[in-house]
Amino acid sequence: MLQSIRDSLTGWVVWFIVGLISIPFVFVGIESFRTGSSDPVVAEVGDVEITQGQFRAAYDQRYQQLRGMLGENFRADLFDTAQFRQSVLDDMTREAVLRQYAEKGGLRASDAAVIDYITTIPTFQVDGRFSSDLYREVLARQGYTPDGFEAQLRNALAIEQLRLGVLESGFVTDEMAEYSFRLAQQQRSLSYIEVPVARYRAEIGAQLEAGAVADRYEETKGQYRAPERVKLAYVVLDREAMALADAPEEDVLKVLYDAEKARFVSPGERKARHILINFGEDKDKARNKAEALKAQLDGGADFDALAKAESDDVGSRDAGGDLGWISRGQMVEGFEEALFALETGEISKPVETEFGFHLIRADDIRPEVTRTLEDAEVREALVTLYQNRERDRRFQAQQEQLEQIAFENPGNLDAVATALSVEIQETDWFTRAGGEGLAAEPQVMTAAFSPEVLQDDENSTPIALADGRLVVIRKAAYEPSRQKPLAEVEDAVRDDLISARAAAKAAEDAADLLASARSRERSLADLAAERGLTVRATGPVQRNQESVPTPVLSVLFRLPRPVDDATPSLGLATLDNGDRAVVALSAVNDPEANPVVLDEQRGQLAELIAGLEFNALQRIMRDEVGVETRLPDELPADGSDAFN
Repeated sequence: MLQSIRDSLTGWVVWFIVGLISIPFVFVGIESFRTGSSDPVVAEVGDVEITQGQFRAAYDQRYQQLRGMLGENFRADLFDTAQFRQSVLDDMTREAVLRQYAEKGGLRASDAAVIDYITTIPTFQVDGRFSSDLYREVLARQGYTPDGFEAQLRNALAIEQLRLGVLESGFVTDEMAEYSFRLAQQQRSLSYIEVPVARYRAEIGAQLEAGAVADRYEETKGQYRAPERVKLAYVVLDREAMALADAPEEDVLKVLYDAEKARFVSPGERKARHILINFGEDKDKARNKAEALKAQLDGGADFDALAKAESDDVGSRDAGGDLGWISRGQMVEGFEEALFALETGEISKPVETEFGFHLIRADDIRPEVTRTLEDAEVREALVTLYQNRERDRRFQAQQEQLEQIAFENPGNLDAVATALSVEIQETDWFTRAGGEGLAAEPQVMTAAFSPEVLQDDENSTPIALADGRLVVIRKAAYEPSRQKPLAEVEDAVRDDLISARAAAKAAEDAADLLASARSRERSLADLAAERGLTVRATGPVQRNQESVPTPVLSVLFRLPRPVDDATPSLGLATLDNGDRAVVALSAVNDPEANPVVLDEQRGQLAELIAGLEFNALQRIMRDEVGVETRLPDELPADGSDAFN
């Protein structure tokens, strides 16, 4: 089952697991959902509550992840905040629903399954081997403990068992596979005539009657409102911008070395081989087999050959049981104790672990080595450590100053700037949709439109940004939402009016062209020529033909088969830019499928059907568990309950 999970892991579960270990975003795990908190609740999922604080943390983390993924291509002005917020909440509620349903169904992931999965994650490996030190280091950077991460991974694997139970039950008949293939690979002979909106704009613009623009403005004036916007003044405290302290004196360096000596110790390692005998259905039989193999080894049998023939560890069996170099913390406790008690070439007695009985041989030993203070790299590392700690100490002191001074002087940033020797800066104007630079930070956007900053004209509390900086903001200027007068938007209104009328004229002429074509009195080419248009004859095309506009393809593949070669099927399409197109289907070519292709199609279709079935099951789960969301349009920055 574990291998099946590893091979099949897709969708949100991958985001949940991989996100924990490789990107600066993780969902607030199910373990942190709780009840009985003063933090306002944004969703109730069965007996689990998702609070506003948890939601905000998940939102901020995913926002930062999205920015990191897109890099320079990220555009805050094109970011749909409402849709993104809903997506985050949907994912959190989905996780909670599936977790409760999996628990109810008795689905669990064993300790062995969790350990096995963790040790195969490349992020935790050094030279292809699991590293416990790297494992703890990566989790610490993400703010996780091993226990917390393993609990969430256990949940995710249990949920994946539920998902796979549905996905692996999907099946498709031969008839369904063949029909699906024919539909997917079918080709249709296409020709079409575009009726562009642009051809009418000049004439319509020249014929606009007096007062038409003003009338259009009155009818659609709601489209011409300027959203509220704000400009911020702010100060930033940046740890990375602080100057490094001078290198410490020799006596300080010596004290620091004594305190940090453990980091300069290369732990002892053992190069090991093993033979694993699984428990199977009879544990005593497995023990007897392991003891018999040990007797053969004591009698001079070749360890490599015996491992290849008898070991149940498929990962090391073909290599003669070779496990490579192992340091403490990489293996389960019993295995590790036995290995590190061996001398070079010595073979252990059968060692019992949760995986079975092991016969372990130590092929080589690397002793523990401690690098001295005279080592140049050690000295450099200690100087860097000292300087970073000094900078952290100064940053912490300035952070405390920042909090205190900003609180004591809520009406301006001058006192903060003077005390900390930082510059008061300003953002450009931005709306609730965000802006550039600092205004693209979700925490800043939330605080900028909070009552304290916007209405009370006070400094914000210090805001921690994802890159470690601290910022205090205050309103520099504010403009409420306003109706733009006609004089300001007259050109835009005129352009919109011309576009609307030109689109209507294009639609009218396209409908007339379609009616004429259906009358069969004249050919498409003649009808197009009369109107100064061109027939585009593309010939056979498939559903995903990139050279043909998608709306044209959509209409083409919904048209009925033509009665004969001289009588094409006709339809009308609206292109993305508003142009119209009369679409003609003259022939349909059905492909022939071979068994290999049908097998591939059967697998794809089964996966699609199983996915739809799982989505349907999730809807049923949601109804059974019960989900109620109360996400407000804007999250209050002060943590007040926005739902009462």
